[in-house]
Order: sequence, then structure tokens, then C-alpha cells
Amino acid sequence: MPFSVALLRKMDSVPPDLKEVLWLLLEEIEQQREAAVTKTDFNQLRDIVRELAEAQKRTEQRVDTLAVRMEELAEAQKRTEQRVEELAEAQKRTEQRVDTLAVRMEELAEAQKRTEQRVEELAEAQRETTREIASLSRAHDNTRSQVGGLARTMAYALENEAYRMLPAFLKTQHQLEVSERLVRTWINGEEINFFARGRRGGENVVIVGESVMRLDDRGKLSQLQRKLDAARAVETSPLVPLLVTHFAHPELLEQARREGIVVVQSFEWG
Repeated sequence: MPFSVALLRKMDSVPPDLKEVLWLLLEEIEQQREAAVTKTDFNQLRDIVRELAEAQKRTEQRVDTLAVRMEELAEAQKRTEQRVEELAEAQKRTEQRVDTLAVRMEELAEAQKRTEQRVEELAEAQRETTREIASLSRAHDNTRSQVGGLARTMAYALENEAYRMLPAFLKTQHQLEVSERLVRTWINGEEINFFARGRRGGENVVIVGESVMRLDDRGKLSQLQRKLDAARAVETSPLVPLLVTHFAHPELLEQARREGIVVVQSFEWG
């Protein structure tokens, strides 16, 4: 054990018996000192070990927590991978559907093209039909004009013949004597085909008549009624309504006679 030089010099001056005792005492002191140092170090070491044990415990707890977290993360990763796989599968189906829709769109576009072509063909056919209708309409108008002209010609022919034949026919068949010749005239804005003054049973009367090609419509009776109303507004003598026609429907003929209308069919004076 180390001692200072001064102590060693002093020990040399001490008697041998006392020197032995001093050495023993010094050795005892040194042992005590070493023992004290060792215990302190042990206590410190124990504290360090305790702290290390606590730190290890916390580390293990943290490791356990991290392990749990790692398991959670691993599970989450697994779910994420499953979701990614599902999304990938959905994406695949979407792409397939998009491809199908693209094909369908191409088909629809082609169908639309064919439809437009068909519409154009129909439009052209419609235009051609319109032109044909216009042509037929013009032809129809011409025909109507011709028919109308023919009808007017026949009506005028009927009237002209009636002007010549009626006076004698009315006298013999209806005891109606025409004192003034029959004429066509206008009264209160109405064209009167047959107008004449006459006598029947000693009474002065006014003959107001209409000519129609065929008496087959009740509207023609109403037409005669308008003529009568127009004449009644200016005449004071009784009116004798007259209808001259080529042919009268039996029902209308009977109705006219009930209403006091003299109906003369052209074949009757032949």
C-alpha cells in the first residue's frame, strides 16, 4: 500500500516494537478504508443497477407497446393491402366496363350515322312528297276550278232553263201565276236566284227562290231561309219560297213541303 516518504522516515526512527505495532495499525486503517470504499461503490453500483433495471423495464414496456403498435400497423397494412387489391380489382372492372362502353359508343355512333342518313333520305322523300302534293294541289285546284266552273255552268243552265219553264209549270202545278218575269237580283246583301211578283188564289205574292244542283243537305234549306229573311225585310206581300233543283232527297223534299216551300225538280217540267 502506498505511504508518503515523510511517514516512512518517521517509521525508521520508531523503536522496532512500536514500529511493528504502527505497521499493523496502518494496515488495519488501509483495510478499513478499502472496505469503506468497496461498500460505497457497491451501493452506487446497486443504485445504478436498479436504475438500469428500471430503465430496462421501461424499455421492455416500450418495446411491448411498440410490438403491439407494430402488430396494429401490420394488421392495418394487411387491411390496406386488401383494400388496394379490392380497388385494383374494381379498377380492372371499371376499365373493362369503360372498354365495353367505348365499344357501345362506337356502335351508337355508327347507328346514329345510319339514322342521320335515313333521316336525310326521309327528308328528301318528304320534300319530294311535298313537291308532288304541291303539284297535285295545283292540279286539284285546277280541277276544282274546272269543276266549279262546270258546276256554275250547270247551275246557270238550270236557272236559265227554269226562267223559261217555271212560269207555266207554277201556274199549272201550283196555281201560282207569275205576273212579272223571273229575275236574278240582290236584296239586303243576299243574291236571290229567282225573284218575281205574282198572284195565288187572288192574293198578291212575292216569289223568292234558290237553285241548287242537289237538295241533299239541310244547310241548303237554311240558305233559302236567309234569302227569305232578306226579302221579308223590304216586302209587305206574302212570300212564296221556291227551290229549283235537279234532284231532291225524299226526306228533305218532305221537310221542305211541310215548311211550305215549293220544290221543283227539273225533270218535272220536261
